[in-house]
Amino acid sequence: MSHHLHTSHHPWRRRTALSCALLIAPLAVGLTACDGDGNPLAAPPYDAAARVVFGAAGSGKADPNKPLKVSVKDDGSRITDVTATDAAGRAVRGELSADGLRWQSTGSLAAGAHYTVRVSTEDSDGHPGRKVVGFDTTPADAGLHVSFGPDAGTYGVGQPVTAELSRPVKDRAARAAVEANLHVGSTPRATAGSWYWVDDRTLHYRPRTYWPADATIQATSNLSGVRVQSGLYGGADKPLTLHTGHRVEAITNAATDQMTFKENGKVVKTLPVTTGKPGFDTRNGFKVVLGKESFVRMTSQSIGIAAGSSDSYDLPVYWATRVTWSGEYVHAAPWSEGSQGLANVSHGCTGMSTDNAHWFFDHVRQGDVVDVINSKGPTMTPFDNGFGDWNLSWDQWQKGSALGAAPAGAKTDAVKTPASAPARLQPETA
Repeated sequence: MSHHLHTSHHPWRRRTALSCALLIAPLAVGLTACDGDGNPLAAPPYDAAARVVFGAAGSGKADPNKPLKVSVKDDGSRITDVTATDAAGRAVRGELSADGLRWQSTGSLAAGAHYTVRVSTEDSDGHPGRKVVGFDTTPADAGLHVSFGPDAGTYGVGQPVTAELSRPVKDRAARAAVEANLHVGSTPRATAGSWYWVDDRTLHYRPRTYWPADATIQATSNLSGVRVQSGLYGGADKPLTLHTGHRVEAITNAATDQMTFKENGKVVKTLPVTTGKPGFDTRNGFKVVLGKESFVRMTSQSIGIAAGSSDSYDLPVYWATRVTWSGEYVHAAPWSEGSQGLANVSHGCTGMSTDNAHWFFDHVRQGDVVDVINSKGPTMTPFDNGFGDWNLSWDQWQKGSALGAAPAGAKTDAVKTPASAPARLQPETA
């Protein structure tokens, strides 16, 4: 490219120079593509302050609901590039008019943020100019806050991460804005995962398969100042750090009345058990340990059995590991030891000897997986009775996301039961 192309005032030659400038700016490449003595693009940019005009959000405290506008005076100058970033480095999307005279933001500005705007221009002779300006947006009056769960600590590999919102979010686009700014990751081994909108204020996050064993999980929110919907902006919230222990799975086969206890994929112990008798069949599917109680008083009235019925009971129960909020436990049942390993005689819980229940109690933690197979009971529901999240296939799970896995307008309320019996989850390979 000869240097007279850059210095010529012919319109078509000016456009050639402009195209070169546009190519260089976003690629941050040196000027060798348009090299030559006298090349105006090789000269230091002049101060374009006299030519650049900022509108709306260009000075003082700006309304984040209004677009940022940049224009040049009609003296033959053109805008070649505009970047607007906040203090966190988040860029604002924008659009430059075909004639290069106007640029306007198309993405939302954050509330309570400081922005730096860099404008590159070109005068009628093709000389580059530059203008940098800063401004602040007004803070949001009412913010959307998120609280991550569970509490910081060490959990089993089946523990989902939860996010509770301070206000309901119903619109799909608003949900997408929220979800795009909630991040969960694991180290030292990363694993793919996704959020699921359980309801308007509750999200659950899980990987495709279980979390890696002995990992660190961190959930963070980048919602601070982000426009969620008209009049609603995100607030600043605390991150959450969790740790996982070994991969523990307790697989109860209701057809053989045996529980296989596995740690990191290896069978540690096989325990004879009894599960729910006909009419009180134990729920099939994946459950997650919710808590442990060394002593619980269990009464039949708590599960709707009237006092005086042949099925009524009032029992002191030891070494009880809870897996549903409605009262399903793995616990000591010394009164049924003669049936353990042989028949199902309980009212829905998984019973075992006192010694075995004590051992189980000592070897599981909140978030470990209890998986019941071959029961004639219904499949554990995903969200309304504990953490049954793993009973949804990965395809079903992704449909609960607002970020494009489901078609526009698709309902993302909690799925009450999966379309089919859950597939057995396999560990991810390292």
